[in-house]
Amino acid sequence: MDTIWLADLSPVNQALVATLFTWFLTAFGAAFVFFFKSIKREVLDGMLGFAAGVMIAASYWSLLSPAIEMSEDLNVPSWFPALAGFLLGGLFLWITDKIMPHLHIEFKREESEGIHTNLRRSILLVLAITIHNIPEGLAVGVAFGAAAHNIASASLSGAIVLAIGIGIQNMPEGAAVSVPLRREGLSVTKCFMYGQASGIVEPIAGVIGAAAVYYIQPMLPYALAFAAGAMIYVVVEELIPESQLDKKTDISTIFAMLGFAIMMTLDVALG
Repeated sequence: MDTIWLADLSPVNQALVATLFTWFLTAFGAAFVFFFKSIKREVLDGMLGFAAGVMIAASYWSLLSPAIEMSEDLNVPSWFPALAGFLLGGLFLWITDKIMPHLHIEFKREESEGIHTNLRRSILLVLAITIHNIPEGLAVGVAFGAAAHNIASASLSGAIVLAIGIGIQNMPEGAAVSVPLRREGLSVTKCFMYGQASGIVEPIAGVIGAAAVYYIQPMLPYALAFAAGAMIYVVVEELIPESQLDKKTDISTIFAMLGFAIMMTLDVALG
């Protein structure tokens, strides 16, 4: 994404463009279903571990660190906004996880979580990834909203780097939804449509996040930390446990390290 033409857009439109980009990469990953009939367990573990690493790195360098720096100018202890926002983000995802019906990959239909429903297994699988994408879209949106306030710790280039990082890890997530659905007996086209649909929530969350912090600046550090807390909740509660179900923990761990390293490098070098 080009910084020059993005700079001419409003923060909300910047967030919309960025999250449409991350949604596109989700769809790109979902398109793998046209070429592959299955995903080896080791590959799936690596995908989940990579996504976890990217999200952990983004949570600190793109969200928590700027939140802490911004808090130094507020009339509260500098640690409070980051702490409060972080815990509220985790609470929000915990409530969402308990309410929204969903089913994790490789789990049986009767192991679905959230409110009891008769939705098909395929829909429940999509909803599980959709929960992941809510904090991702929110994080990108908040980052662009923060960049509009000309704060040193929250730049437009940093927001773009965050969108690129989230987009990169969305590719394996899209594939992790669409390809396993082929085992459910769905057509290739339906598998693709379901896979890309899991990312549609990102533009929605992104626009909401950007608009909120752009128009209400005191929310900035809280919102950044909120997005970080929501992402860490997803990583610890879902991504890491799912990536290690096969007991070959070295694969997911190595890819988590790789994802963390890539996101850290992007943020420090380009952000």
